[in-house]
Amino acid sequence: MTLKPLFGLLAALGLAHAAVAADAYPSHPITMVVPTSPGGTTDFTARLLADPLSKALGQAIVIDNRPGAAGNIGTQLVARAKNDGYTLLLQYSGYHVGNPALFKQLTWHPISDFAPVANVISAPQVVAVPASLPVKNLKDLVALAKTRKDKLNFASSGNGSIQHIAGEMLAQIAGAPMVHVPYKGTGPAMTDLLAGTVDMFITTPPPLVGYIANGRLKGLAVTGRKRLDSMPNVPTSAEAGYPSFQVESWFGVLAPAGTPPEIVNRLSAEIKKIADSENFRKQAVEQGAESTYMNPPEFTSFIKGELVKWDKVIKAANISLD
Repeated sequence: MTLKPLFGLLAALGLAHAAVAADAYPSHPITMVVPTSPGGTTDFTARLLADPLSKALGQAIVIDNRPGAAGNIGTQLVARAKNDGYTLLLQYSGYHVGNPALFKQLTWHPISDFAPVANVISAPQVVAVPASLPVKNLKDLVALAKTRKDKLNFASSGNGSIQHIAGEMLAQIAGAPMVHVPYKGTGPAMTDLLAGTVDMFITTPPPLVGYIANGRLKGLAVTGRKRLDSMPNVPTSAEAGYPSFQVESWFGVLAPAGTPPEIVNRLSAEIKKIADSENFRKQAVEQGAESTYMNPPEFTSFIKGELVKWDKVIKAANISLD
C-alpha cells in the first residue's frame, strides 16, 4: 500500500473513532462547576438545569460549588480542565465579562479558554429609591442628581459588583455625578435603602418586589428589554427615556476550549429543550428572571459584545479589584 492511501485510511479511522466517542458521550457523571456559594441565582440556575439535563443525558450532573476570588477560582478550574465534556461551568456574567476589566491580571481568558455552550437565564436589574425621595420617574432622578448640592448616592453589595457597575453606568449615561456607597451584601444595602439612608439601589427584582408593591420603595425602571410580570407598573429603561441603560445579568454554560463540537452541540440542544419547557420558564420568572437560550454561535457573539460594553463602563469609572 502506498503512503497516500495509508494516510487516507488512518484519517478515516480517526474520524470514525471521534464519531464513536461523541455517540458514546456521556459515559460517566458530568461535573458542573458553580463559581459561587450555594444560594443565589448562579447556583439556582445550575440546580434548575442539573436534574432535567441529567435525565436527558442519562448521567448524573454533579454540582461543584467553588466560590472565592470574585468567581476566579471556579472559572480558572474549568479553564484548565480536560476538554472532554465532563467538566462544565455555570457562569455568571459579572465574573465572565466584568472580571477581565476589574483585574489587571487574570489566569484565564474569557474567549480563548472557553467553548460557549448555551446561555440559559437572564435577569434584569431594577432601579429603586425610597418612597420619601421626591422623584416620580427616572428622568426626575437624573434631574435631581444634576441639581442637588450634595451628590446623589447609590448603594451596592460591594466594590465591582453588578450594582456598583450599573450605578456608574447610569451616572455616565445621565451625565450626573453620583456617589457609590458599597455594602457587604444586598441585605445591609436594602436596610439602608428602606431607611432612606441611601438614595438609590439597582439590583435584581426578588428583594424589591414586596417593598415596591406596598409602597415603601419606588421602582423607577427595569433595565431589561420588557416589563416584569412581578412589577407590571415599573417601566423599562427605554420607556423611561434611557434606552441605552440596559443591564442584565446572564447565566450560561461554558466548556473548556477545544471541547469537541459534537459534544458542545449535543449539550446545547438538550439545554434548549429544558430552557424552552414550561416548568423551567415558570421557575425562572418566579426568581425575577427569564429563560433566554442562545446557541453556541449566538452566545459567543453575545459574550464578545458584553466584554466591550463592560470594559468601557468599568474603565471610565476607574473601578479595580486588584
